[in-house]
Amino acid sequence: MTQSVPPVDERLTNGKLTVLGLQHVLVMYAGAIAVPLIVGRALGLSAEEVTMLISADLFCCGIVTFIQSFGVTQWFGIRLPVMMGVTFAAVGPMVAIARSTQGHEGAQLLFGTIIAAGIISIIIAPFVSRMLRFFPPLVTGTIIAIIGITLMRVGINWIFGNPFGPTAPSVVNPEYAKWLSSAAAAAGAPGSPIPAIPKGLSILPSVPNPRYADLTGLGIAAIVLASILIIAKYAKGFFANIAVLLGIVIGAIVASAMGIMTFEKVAKAQWVDIVLPFHFGMPIFEPVSIITMTLVMIVVMIESTGMFLALSEMTGKKIDKKDLARGLRTDGLGTLIGGIFNTFPYTSFSQNVGLVAVTGVRSRFVCVAGGIILVILGLLPKLAALVESLPTVVLGGAGIVMFGMVIATGIRILADVDFKTNRHNAMIVAISIGVGMIPMVAPNFPSGCPTPFIRSSNRAFCLRRWRRCCSTCTSTAPRTTPRQRSMPPGRPKPDNTGKKPSTPHRPQVNEAKKPG
Repeated sequence: MTQSVPPVDERLTNGKLTVLGLQHVLVMYAGAIAVPLIVGRALGLSAEEVTMLISADLFCCGIVTFIQSFGVTQWFGIRLPVMMGVTFAAVGPMVAIARSTQGHEGAQLLFGTIIAAGIISIIIAPFVSRMLRFFPPLVTGTIIAIIGITLMRVGINWIFGNPFGPTAPSVVNPEYAKWLSSAAAAAGAPGSPIPAIPKGLSILPSVPNPRYADLTGLGIAAIVLASILIIAKYAKGFFANIAVLLGIVIGAIVASAMGIMTFEKVAKAQWVDIVLPFHFGMPIFEPVSIITMTLVMIVVMIESTGMFLALSEMTGKKIDKKDLARGLRTDGLGTLIGGIFNTFPYTSFSQNVGLVAVTGVRSRFVCVAGGIILVILGLLPKLAALVESLPTVVLGGAGIVMFGMVIATGIRILADVDFKTNRHNAMIVAISIGVGMIPMVAPNFPSGCPTPFIRSSNRAFCLRRWRRCCSTCTSTAPRTTPRQRSMPPGRPKPDNTGKKPSTPHRPQVNEAKKPG
């Protein structure tokens, strides 16, 4: 009697794997390319270099997804249907490092920090996996529900418009912007009595943006949502499994017919682009920045633990500490690979967990196929640009379904929790959800918190940079401090002997007769 193959290890035909893998790629694509755009602009890189970051990100996404889903040796890969992508938890520290030191030197510091954090994550993964006993259904269900609720904000923003940027709810009044520009020009004129405009002064948006909650976009998102529901309800077999993909294709066709989806980027993109390691030079390692990124990676590992437990519940494959250690170790390996190939820390993507629940396809080889597709997209920028041209309103209609399924999965796990005889369980869920909503309702709450790691990192880097600059000077050249270099010409500069400097350009004044 032959033993049945577990659903998670089921091998489908190559055609089905390709289509289902493409469905996973389309779902995660918008989130995958967002971080390279944010960090690349914070580093002040050129448009070509930002494009290179996107290609490197897709390439590494594919490699790490393949390792995580397929499994490589006994040390790496949890062997579940996991799609890996750049974590948004590290965006804040990475942007802080990028803004403190822009250009290629900032990229070297950033990627050196990521490489070191990846190595440390690989080492500590077995210790973090021992926390598995602290994740009973009460904790797991709550975490998954909070993740789904948080993701729902992303899906809604895809439909209506992001809080910032060209689709923000409000924009700056053009008359006010024109006035500020004229005032700045007048203040900069020679002999102008108008004081200079303070640096960083800007006008708050006050005019409703016609592009926000555009009815055309809402209609397309509704068509996608309705298509997914109809296909999932009435289609049979394989077509029911690709309901999300078919809904996205229908939305893309409608968007193209209405002129919303254009293909200028496809025409400009190159056909082939090879991703090379250390594009910006050899990495720079800064201890304080490494500590900061390591703390972020610990948070990422805890989040990944919740994702792995959710997939374990969906696929019916129970995971133990060894399985969890392999999955978390792959997070660290992906981060290490990302730093080498000029990209960022990696984690499992939550939206793809929701897609597993929507389609009901539990085979990990679907995500293996998705990883191979991502590698191809990373090497073929023209295909990547074609996928990138997909409007976010199309993804928003699918996001409502997928992210809602993540919430439903958390609720389903909480259904097995004893709330009748143990009243503390309800209190734990209530407080956890309330605290979990803080970043969603008050996203700027960290602004009032101390950030010693980032400030210390910036100071340490500036000191190291100044020392390196001084070391290149000749031994006979006088050394100056940053404060001395900032002094205007003609002002006396203190020497290194501790003596009071002379002022040859001013007559000597008797100290006893000096007024005051």
